[in-house]
Amino acid sequence: MANNLKDKSYKFALRIVNLYKFLAKEEKEYVLSKQVLRSGTSIGANVTEATQAQSKPDFIHKLSIAQKEAFETEYWLNLLRDAKFISESQAESLLYDCNELQKILTASIKTSKSKI
Repeated sequence: MANNLKDKSYKFALRIVNLYKFLAKEEKEYVLSKQVLRSGTSIGANVTEATQAQSKPDFIHKLSIAQKEAFETEYWLNLLRDAKFISESQAESLLYDCNELQKILTASIKTSKSKI
């Protein structure tokens, strides 16, 4: 697996941590912010776990979990935007990175499945 995915998911997790800090401190929003924190940081954690997979099916499974977390994160980001906790431009930037991770994960899973 390319370090590109690992790096991108880690940098995205850092952005999500900063988003959480902003939401908790500035907006006093604690419920939705914890949801996006959990799912947004879980992407990178599962990508990292995939690098230590014991088999190809285990690798695919870990990436699939990361993919699901990426789609869940997209949901929370859209909700935070539509509820006016984050600006349109903040959401756009985060959603762009989230969608990029979704595409990379989808392609990685597809490629890995074709090699079984």
